[in-house]
Amino acid sequence: MQIESLKVFCDLAETESFTKAAQINGVTQSAVSQQISSLERMFKSLLIERSKKKFRLTREGQMLYDFSKQIIQTYESLHSKLQELKDIISGTIRVATIYSIGLHDLPPYIKKFLKSYPTVNVHVEYRRANQVYDDVLSNVVDMGLIAYPVKDSKLEIVALRKDPLVLICHPQHPFARQKSVRFKALAGQKFIGFEPDIPTRKALDKILKEHGVDPKYAMEFDNIETVKRAVEIDAGISIVPQGTVIQDVAKQTLAAVPIEDGSFYRPIAAIYKKNKVLSPAMKQFLTLLKDTA
Repeated sequence: MQIESLKVFCDLAETESFTKAAQINGVTQSAVSQQISSLERMFKSLLIERSKKKFRLTREGQMLYDFSKQIIQTYESLHSKLQELKDIISGTIRVATIYSIGLHDLPPYIKKFLKSYPTVNVHVEYRRANQVYDDVLSNVVDMGLIAYPVKDSKLEIVALRKDPLVLICHPQHPFARQKSVRFKALAGQKFIGFEPDIPTRKALDKILKEHGVDPKYAMEFDNIETVKRAVEIDAGISIVPQGTVIQDVAKQTLAAVPIEDGSFYRPIAAIYKKNKVLSPAMKQFLTLLKDTA
């Protein structure tokens, strides 16, 4: 029996998906099935109740899962400590990030990190916020980068920084000639927004409601780039993190205007699963994200 087989079993137990367990471990679904069958033969026990409708561990399967988690965590801790003793920073970091952070915030950090640690492979997946949480909890990725982090007893949350929110509009829009804009001036304006289930949209709706603005959404999208493109053609105005429009403002394809009624920010955080053993590479990556925040 190998550690890898126990890890595959644990990943399957946590994701309840042969497809995801295969993806996490870089093997085929057939290989996952074979390793589970091998464990069942070794322990002479049925570990999973196989049903098309529901995935469930047997009592023996639950016991194997509980002990396997301890074995894997001990093994990973040992491996991490040995790397630290040898001052080795290598391996792969799997990151899931929402689009706006992945496209605008993350690239300079990755560039700096890889310059310092060229033997580390940083694999980035662009996902919706709810998918980032799911990927972290199911071990598909090592860590996630999200905005407006939601507390979860199964997750560690590392605050990184706060990005100021600004109003954006077409360069010929009347707001573009103003040094700042007040919320009351936004009444009746057509808004370009994120889809309702996206955390940034929820936070913005709350801010607007608190300031007496009932936004009329002309268009709703699931990513920042499409929101910006709609504003570029003067389909409406929007409120977005300042860091996502720096290049657009420099090219004069968009105008960014501060909001006069106060300071408004979008908090950015890294998340990873509680009790996860952080490799030296992951520790250095998190340190970089925090130190340069």
